[in-house]
Amino acid sequence: MRKYQIIAAAITVCLLATAPTWAQERDFSQIEFEATHVAGNIHMLVAQGGGNIGVTAGEDGIIIVDDQFAPLADKIRAALREINPGQLKFVLNTHWHWDHTDGNKEFGPEATVIAHHNVRRRLSSDQRVMGRNVEALPPEAWPVITFDESLAIHFNGETIEVIHLPHGHTDGDSVIYFTGSRVVHMGDHFFNGYFPFVDLESGGDVRGYAENVDRVLEMIPEDVKVIPGHGPLASKADLQRFHAMLLDTIATVQLHMSEGKTLEEIKEAGLDPRWESWGQGFINEANWITTIYTDLSDH
Repeated sequence: MRKYQIIAAAITVCLLATAPTWAQERDFSQIEFEATHVAGNIHMLVAQGGGNIGVTAGEDGIIIVDDQFAPLADKIRAALREINPGQLKFVLNTHWHWDHTDGNKEFGPEATVIAHHNVRRRLSSDQRVMGRNVEALPPEAWPVITFDESLAIHFNGETIEVIHLPHGHTDGDSVIYFTGSRVVHMGDHFFNGYFPFVDLESGGDVRGYAENVDRVLEMIPEDVKVIPGHGPLASKADLQRFHAMLLDTIATVQLHMSEGKTLEEIKEAGLDPRWESWGQGFINEANWITTIYTDLSDH
Protein backbone atom coordinates (compact mmCIF):
# COMPACT_ATOMS: atom_id res chain seq x y z
CA MET A 1 0.00 0.00 0.00
CA ARG A 2 1.44 3.40 -0.98
CA LYS A 3 2.17 5.80 1.84
CA TYR A 4 -0.68 8.23 1.12
CA GLN A 5 -3.14 5.38 0.81
CA ILE A 6 -2.14 4.38 4.33
CA ILE A 7 -2.92 7.85 5.63
CA ALA A 8 -6.14 8.11 3.64
CA ALA A 9 -7.36 4.94 5.27
CA ALA A 10 -6.64 6.31 8.72
CA ILE A 11 -7.77 9.94 8.59
CA THR A 12 -11.39 10.45 9.58
CA VAL A 13 -14.20 11.59 7.30
CA CYS A 14 -14.38 14.82 9.29
CA LEU A 15 -11.51 16.27 7.29
CA LEU A 16 -13.00 15.30 3.96
CA ALA A 17 -16.30 16.82 4.96
CA THR A 18 -14.73 20.25 4.62
CA ALA A 19 -13.59 19.72 1.03
CA PRO A 20 -15.10 22.04 -1.60
CA THR A 21 -17.50 19.48 -3.12
CA TRP A 22 -18.76 18.61 0.33
CA ALA A 23 -18.92 22.27 1.30
CA GLN A 24 -21.50 22.82 -1.40
CA GLU A 25 -23.77 20.40 0.42
CA ARG A 26 -23.33 22.01 3.83
CA ASP A 27 -25.89 24.27 5.42
CA PHE A 28 -24.04 27.51 6.04
CA SER A 29 -27.17 29.37 7.14
CA GLN A 30 -26.67 28.49 10.80
CA ILE A 31 -22.99 29.44 10.91
CA GLU A 32 -22.19 32.78 12.53
CA PHE A 33 -18.90 34.57 13.17
CA GLU A 34 -17.75 35.63 16.59
CA ALA A 35 -15.33 38.55 16.68
CA THR A 36 -12.69 38.83 19.40
CA HIS A 37 -10.46 41.86 19.92
CA VAL A 38 -6.91 40.56 20.21
CA ALA A 39 -4.67 43.65 20.58
CA GLY A 40 -4.26 47.05 18.97
CA ASN A 41 -5.96 46.99 15.54
CA ILE A 42 -6.07 43.20 15.45
CA HIS A 43 -9.20 41.06 15.74
CA MET A 44 -10.01 37.39 15.23
CA LEU A 45 -13.12 36.02 13.52
CA VAL A 46 -14.13 32.48 14.47
CA ALA A 47 -16.83 30.26 12.98
CA GLN A 48 -17.42 26.55 13.07
CA GLY A 49 -15.72 24.40 10.48
CA GLY A 50 -13.17 26.80 8.98
CA GLY A 51 -9.86 28.39 9.81
CA ASN A 52 -9.64 31.38 12.13
CA ILE A 53 -9.58 34.72 10.30
CA GLY A 54 -7.19 37.43 11.44
CA VAL A 55 -8.16 41.06 10.88
CA THR A 56 -6.27 44.33 11.03
CA ALA A 57 -8.63 47.29 10.74
CA GLY A 58 -7.64 50.94 10.98
CA GLU A 59 -7.04 54.19 9.09
CA ASP A 60 -5.49 52.42 6.10
CA GLY A 61 -8.39 50.04 5.75
CA ILE A 62 -8.68 46.30 6.37
CA ILE A 63 -6.51 43.26 5.80
CA ILE A 64 -7.81 39.76 6.51
CA VAL A 65 -5.70 36.67 7.04
CA ASP A 66 -7.52 33.74 5.39
CA ASP A 67 -11.17 33.87 4.32
CA GLN A 68 -12.87 30.52 5.02
CA PHE A 69 -15.64 29.38 2.65
CA ALA A 70 -17.11 31.40 -0.21
CA PRO A 71 -20.75 30.92 0.92
CA LEU A 72 -19.85 32.72 4.15
CA ALA A 73 -18.46 35.83 2.43
CA ASP A 74 -21.44 38.07 3.24
CA LYS A 75 -21.29 37.05 6.88
CA ILE A 76 -17.58 37.84 6.91
CA ARG A 77 -18.27 41.23 5.36
CA ALA A 78 -20.92 41.93 7.98
CA ALA A 79 -18.54 40.96 10.77
CA LEU A 80 -15.87 43.24 9.31
CA ARG A 81 -18.31 46.19 9.17
CA GLU A 82 -18.96 45.71 12.88
CA ILE A 83 -15.23 46.13 13.48
CA ASN A 84 -14.50 48.92 11.01
CA PRO A 85 -16.36 50.37 7.99
CA GLY A 86 -13.13 50.73 6.02
CA GLN A 87 -12.29 49.12 2.70
CA LEU A 88 -10.84 45.62 2.46
CA LYS A 89 -7.44 46.10 0.79
CA PHE A 90 -5.61 42.77 1.05
CA VAL A 91 -6.26 39.09 1.75
CA LEU A 92 -3.32 37.06 3.07
CA ASN A 93 -3.51 33.28 2.63
CA THR A 94 -1.53 31.29 5.19
CA HIS A 95 -1.68 28.18 2.93
CA TRP A 96 -3.82 26.69 0.18
CA HIS A 97 -6.40 24.52 2.00
CA TRP A 98 -10.03 25.24 1.13
CA ASP A 99 -11.16 26.06 4.67
CA HIS A 100 -8.75 29.02 4.53
CA THR A 101 -8.93 30.07 0.88
CA ASP A 102 -12.31 29.20 -0.64
CA GLY A 103 -13.43 32.75 0.16
CA ASN A 104 -10.85 34.01 -2.34
CA LYS A 105 -13.53 33.47 -4.99
CA GLU A 106 -15.57 36.23 -3.36
CA PHE A 107 -12.86 38.53 -2.02
CA GLY A 108 -10.32 38.21 -4.86
CA PRO A 109 -12.25 40.57 -7.19
CA GLU A 110 -12.37 43.29 -4.52
CA ALA A 111 -9.01 42.97 -2.76
CA THR A 112 -5.45 41.91 -3.58
CA VAL A 113 -4.68 38.33 -2.54
CA ILE A 114 -1.14 37.67 -1.31
CA ALA A 115 0.46 34.29 -0.60
CA HIS A 116 3.53 32.15 -1.08
CA HIS A 117 4.32 30.99 -4.62
CA ASN A 118 3.23 27.44 -3.85
CA VAL A 119 -0.20 28.60 -2.72
CA ARG A 120 -0.89 30.11 -6.14
CA ARG A 121 0.51 26.98 -7.80
CA ARG A 122 -1.82 24.71 -5.83
CA LEU A 123 -4.91 26.92 -6.02
CA SER A 124 -4.53 27.22 -9.80
CA SER A 125 -4.34 23.46 -10.42
CA ASP A 126 -6.25 20.39 -9.29
CA GLN A 127 -4.94 18.84 -6.07
CA ARG A 128 -5.41 15.58 -4.23
CA VAL A 129 -5.76 15.31 -0.45
CA MET A 130 -6.49 12.11 1.44
CA GLY A 131 -7.41 10.31 -1.74
CA ARG A 132 -9.93 12.98 -2.78
CA ASN A 133 -9.66 15.33 -5.73
CA VAL A 134 -9.80 19.06 -5.00
CA GLU A 135 -10.56 21.18 -8.06
CA ALA A 136 -8.61 24.33 -8.86
CA LEU A 137 -10.16 27.65 -7.89
CA PRO A 138 -11.12 30.09 -10.67
CA PRO A 139 -8.47 32.65 -11.71
CA GLU A 140 -10.03 35.50 -9.74
CA ALA A 141 -9.28 33.51 -6.57
CA TRP A 142 -5.57 33.07 -7.23
CA PRO A 143 -3.01 35.15 -5.33
CA VAL A 144 -1.94 38.20 -7.34
CA ILE A 145 1.21 38.91 -5.33
CA THR A 146 3.42 35.96 -4.42
CA PHE A 147 6.75 35.71 -2.63
CA ASP A 148 9.50 33.25 -1.83
CA GLU A 149 10.87 33.75 1.70
CA SER A 150 9.12 36.78 3.19
CA LEU A 151 7.58 40.18 2.59
CA ALA A 152 6.60 43.18 4.70
CA ILE A 153 3.38 45.19 4.54
CA HIS A 154 3.32 48.62 6.18
CA PHE A 155 -0.31 49.11 7.14
CA ASN A 156 -2.37 50.65 9.94
CA GLY A 157 0.68 52.03 11.69
CA GLU A 158 2.72 48.84 11.94
CA THR A 159 4.89 46.49 9.94
CA ILE A 160 3.24 43.18 9.11
CA GLU A 161 5.80 40.46 8.45
CA VAL A 162 4.70 37.56 6.24
CA ILE A 163 7.18 34.71 6.71
CA HIS A 164 7.28 31.46 4.75
CA LEU A 165 7.71 28.24 6.75
CA PRO A 166 9.04 25.51 4.43
CA HIS A 167 7.68 21.96 4.38
CA GLY A 168 5.64 21.91 7.57
CA HIS A 169 1.86 21.76 7.31
CA THR A 170 2.21 22.04 3.50
CA ASP A 171 4.93 23.43 1.22
CA GLY A 172 3.37 26.90 1.07
CA ASP A 173 2.69 27.96 4.65
CA SER A 174 3.28 31.40 6.08
CA VAL A 175 2.89 32.97 9.50
CA ILE A 176 1.73 36.56 9.78
CA TYR A 177 3.40 38.65 12.49
CA PHE A 178 1.85 42.00 13.41
CA THR A 179 4.97 43.48 14.95
CA GLY A 180 3.47 46.58 16.59
CA SER A 181 0.47 44.79 18.07
CA ARG A 182 2.55 41.73 19.11
CA VAL A 183 0.16 39.29 17.48
CA VAL A 184 1.08 36.30 15.32
CA HIS A 185 -1.33 34.35 13.13
CA MET A 186 0.06 30.81 12.84
CA GLY A 187 -2.24 29.42 10.17
CA ASP A 188 -2.33 25.64 10.43
CA HIS A 189 1.07 25.50 12.07
CA PHE A 190 -0.95 25.64 15.29
CA PHE A 191 -4.02 23.63 16.25
CA ASN A 192 -4.58 24.88 19.78
CA GLY A 193 -5.16 21.86 22.03
CA TYR A 194 -5.41 19.35 19.17
CA PHE A 195 -3.17 17.05 17.16
CA PRO A 196 -2.46 18.78 13.84
CA PHE A 197 -3.18 17.75 10.29
CA VAL A 198 0.09 17.55 8.33
CA ASP A 199 -0.65 17.30 4.62
CA LEU A 200 2.12 15.03 3.35
CA GLU A 201 0.66 15.05 -0.16
CA SER A 202 1.09 18.84 -0.30
CA GLY A 203 4.72 18.84 0.81
CA GLY A 204 4.10 18.67 4.55
CA ASP A 205 6.64 17.12 6.91
CA VAL A 206 6.14 16.31 10.61
CA ARG A 207 9.70 17.11 11.69
CA GLY A 208 9.75 20.22 9.53
CA TYR A 209 6.46 21.22 11.15
CA ALA A 210 8.02 20.99 14.63
CA GLU A 211 11.11 22.89 13.49
CA ASN A 212 8.95 25.65 12.02
CA VAL A 213 7.01 26.07 15.28
CA ASP A 214 10.33 26.27 17.14
CA ARG A 215 11.49 28.96 14.71
CA VAL A 216 8.41 31.06 15.44
CA LEU A 217 8.84 30.60 19.21
CA GLU A 218 12.34 32.01 18.95
CA MET A 219 11.05 34.99 16.99
CA ILE A 220 8.06 36.14 19.07
CA PRO A 221 8.07 37.98 22.43
CA GLU A 222 6.79 36.54 25.70
CA ASP A 223 3.65 38.71 25.75
CA VAL A 224 2.58 37.82 22.20
CA LYS A 225 -1.01 36.91 21.40
CA VAL A 226 -1.27 33.86 19.14
CA ILE A 227 -4.07 33.26 16.64
CA PRO A 228 -4.10 29.54 15.77
CA GLY A 229 -5.39 28.13 12.51
CA HIS A 230 -7.95 26.25 14.59
CA GLY A 231 -8.88 26.57 18.23
CA PRO A 232 -9.14 29.45 20.71
CA LEU A 233 -6.91 32.50 20.99
CA ALA A 234 -3.66 31.52 22.66
CA SER A 235 -0.52 32.70 24.42
CA LYS A 236 3.13 31.88 23.79
CA ALA A 237 2.90 29.33 26.62
CA ASP A 238 0.10 27.56 24.72
CA LEU A 239 2.25 27.43 21.59
CA GLN A 240 5.18 26.13 23.65
CA ARG A 241 2.99 23.33 24.99
CA PHE A 242 1.91 22.50 21.43
CA HIS A 243 5.58 22.35 20.42
CA ALA A 244 6.35 20.08 23.38
CA MET A 245 3.57 17.74 22.24
CA LEU A 246 5.02 17.63 18.73
CA LEU A 247 8.52 16.79 19.94
CA ASP A 248 7.33 14.16 22.42
CA THR A 249 4.93 12.36 20.09
CA ILE A 250 7.35 12.32 17.17
CA ALA A 251 10.10 10.99 19.45
CA THR A 252 7.76 8.31 20.84
CA VAL A 253 6.85 6.99 17.40
CA GLN A 254 10.47 7.16 16.27
CA LEU A 255 11.59 5.14 19.29
CA HIS A 256 8.99 2.44 18.64
CA MET A 257 10.05 2.29 15.00
CA SER A 258 13.71 1.86 16.00
CA GLU A 259 12.60 -1.14 18.06
CA GLY A 260 11.06 -2.69 14.96
CA LYS A 261 7.41 -2.25 15.93
CA THR A 262 4.75 -2.16 13.25
CA LEU A 263 2.28 0.68 12.82
CA GLU A 264 -0.47 -1.37 14.44
CA GLU A 265 1.76 -2.17 17.42
CA ILE A 266 2.63 1.50 17.85
CA LYS A 267 -1.03 2.51 17.72
CA GLU A 268 -1.80 -0.18 20.28
CA ALA A 269 0.94 1.17 22.59
CA GLY A 270 -0.36 4.71 22.16
CA LEU A 271 1.18 8.01 23.16
CA ASP A 272 1.88 9.54 26.55
CA PRO A 273 -1.43 9.82 28.49
CA ARG A 274 -0.87 13.54 28.99
CA TRP A 275 -1.76 14.04 25.32
CA GLU A 276 -5.00 12.05 25.50
CA SER A 277 -7.29 15.07 25.23
CA TRP A 278 -5.44 16.29 22.11
CA GLY A 279 -7.10 13.56 20.04
CA GLN A 280 -10.57 15.03 20.34
CA GLY A 281 -10.30 17.05 17.14
CA PHE A 282 -10.65 15.65 13.63
CA ILE A 283 -7.16 14.13 13.97
CA ASN A 284 -7.36 11.49 16.68
CA GLU A 285 -4.40 9.72 18.26
CA ALA A 286 -4.35 6.87 15.76
CA ASN A 287 -4.45 9.35 12.83
CA TRP A 288 -1.57 11.35 14.28
CA ILE A 289 0.54 8.25 14.92
CA THR A 290 -0.14 7.09 11.36
CA THR A 291 0.95 10.44 9.92
CA ILE A 292 4.18 10.44 11.94
CA TYR A 293 4.92 6.79 11.11
CA THR A 294 4.25 7.26 7.41
CA ASP A 295 6.41 10.37 7.14
CA LEU A 296 9.32 8.90 9.10
CA SER A 297 9.13 5.69 7.07
CA ASP A 298 9.33 7.64 3.84
CA HIS A 299 12.36 9.59 5.03
